[in-house]
Amino acid sequence: MKSYLFPTYQRKSFEIVEGTGSWAKDNLGNTYLDFTSGIGVTNLGYQHPLIESALIEQAQKIWHTTNLYENHLQEAVAQRLANGQDFLSYFCSSGAEANEAAIKLARKYTGKSEIISFENSFHGRTYGAMSATPQANIQAGFSPLVPDFVYLPFNEITSLERQINQNTAAVIVELIQGEGGIVPADIEWVQQVTQLCHDNDVLLIIDEVQTGIGRTGTLFAYEQYQIEPDIFTSAKALGNGFPVGAMVGKEKLKSAFGVGSHGTTFGGNPLAMAVANEVLTIMQTTDLLSEVQEKSNYFFERLTTINPKYIKEIRGKGLMVGIELKESLAVVDVINELTDVGLLTLNAGTNTLRLLPPLTLTKAEIDIGIDKLKAVLENPTF
Repeated sequence: MKSYLFPTYQRKSFEIVEGTGSWAKDNLGNTYLDFTSGIGVTNLGYQHPLIESALIEQAQKIWHTTNLYENHLQEAVAQRLANGQDFLSYFCSSGAEANEAAIKLARKYTGKSEIISFENSFHGRTYGAMSATPQANIQAGFSPLVPDFVYLPFNEITSLERQINQNTAAVIVELIQGEGGIVPADIEWVQQVTQLCHDNDVLLIIDEVQTGIGRTGTLFAYEQYQIEPDIFTSAKALGNGFPVGAMVGKEKLKSAFGVGSHGTTFGGNPLAMAVANEVLTIMQTTDLLSEVQEKSNYFFERLTTINPKYIKEIRGKGLMVGIELKESLAVVDVINELTDVGLLTLNAGTNTLRLLPPLTLTKAEIDIGIDKLKAVLENPTF
């Protein structure tokens, strides 16, 4: 059948049409345990009743209003994102847009142009975000890129010490490289990076698009590194499936983002804000985050029971898990066979199986997932 879509995605031959909690159903009637969460988006699972109620309630009032008027929902979400600190928020509709805003803010506030990012990182596919993403397959064919982006080794401080200079505006870093293979940053290295930035009047941007909103066991991953960024970005799970992004920066940066300096038609849309406010309320007023840490411990313990014949390394934090496979087993084949046995998974980096289950999954669902992983990883049929 002819498709009227650009072929920008390698799609499966089925469509996900329903979902409840950790489970999804396709148009062919097959049911799957979903360990993708829509690539780290539906952290609170499908059809969460409180989130659905918030969306429906707002939909019955007004769907859209321009940012030329006051918006109490934006204020509520911004206050929750600040979490008692001196942060201000700018709302948009995606993680790439949030990172674009962070790059613009950093250059405008500092008056400097150089942005440092790290090898194997991923910050988005718009021009600024893509220019901060040193992956050849993503940048191929789109030159010239935005100038003055510098790429350095991840988890290595010497090169940063040599590179940082009077023209460096910001350093942007993922605390766990998601698309790069679920590679955690070393705590000591992150703290050294933070100190270097502070000592040289360079802004520190933490990309929390995939790690944020509880994925690693705290609302944002940077909380576990004993640092405070100048700017951090959020999207994906902030709307649990409704498109929303946020660029959050220190109040001292306010002067650089005045009237007319940046904008968006749909950012901070009332529907998105109603959903985001409910997501953050759940995160901040329940025991979910402590439960994520408990589930994480159980998940990683269960992963160690899998025969390591085809496993090179298991990495991650919270419910953000990467299983790097040995060269004898291709991750694409593993994903296909896991799909056949009813488990949805992702790839990342070099031959790494990526698992991003809903934070709301049960231990019984973890056991089901581990059993399916065992069946495929211990006895592959391809």
